[in-house]
Amino acid sequence: MFAPPKKINMKFEDSEFFNSIKHYKLQMPFGKFYLCEKFFISELNEGIHFDWNMIETVMAELISFYGKDAQLGYIPNRVNSYSVNPNHWNKVDKEFNMIIASAIVIYNHMTLMNATLEKRFFKKSLKRCDSLTQAITWISNIKELKSERVF
Repeated sequence: MFAPPKKINMKFEDSEFFNSIKHYKLQMPFGKFYLCEKFFISELNEGIHFDWNMIETVMAELISFYGKDAQLGYIPNRVNSYSVNPNHWNKVDKEFNMIIASAIVIYNHMTLMNATLEKRFFKKSLKRCDSLTQAITWISNIKELKSERVF
């Protein structure tokens, strides 16, 4: 029986974008975040539960870096398996109103199932992508993110 080739989990640091997109790397105990001009990328550690305290910590760093009125795209690059409460999408939106769209990079069936569930909770645009290239291209072309901002 033929099995399709396994997708390689592409970390941002190993991608073609690492040297071509200006970014700031934020290393947290639970994962890495790459803060780019109009969006940020997360790569959370294997096996963690990305809880509300962690989310608040990241949001505080984002506000410090971008300012409280920033409008950003979010790319969770799911290179590792972890859990998150899908209800947190609404809480983040209500409390911070900073993320205008998200492009989740999926690498396996379980990640696809989780992203599909999260899509039901997120009130804004959420695209499930099969590569980091697709996610960055899509998020970069959202009209709300095309306005010029000093970085």
